[in-house]
Amino acid sequence: MVSEQYTDWWVGLVLGFLVVVVVVVIVAILLTLAGRIADNARKASDRLPVVRDQTDALQDVRHINESAISILRSARAARKALTGS
Repeated sequence: MVSEQYTDWWVGLVLGFLVVVVVVVIVAILLTLAGRIADNARKASDRLPVVRDQTDALQDVRHINESAISILRSARAARKALTGS
């Protein structure tokens, strides 16, 4: 009867130890992933000015398209005036 009580204690201690080990492993994995995410976020924020500089010219595409359409309309009007059709 006395040894049964000690066995229960040992089983409880081993189970408690295993639960603590599993929690520590999960926390370590989460901290590692958080570190990777922070590193990637830092790299991305460092590269944002480069991307902004490279894409600023895209704002001019609308003006270029408007100019091209205007030139095309003028050319069509000139052709119509010259050919009469």
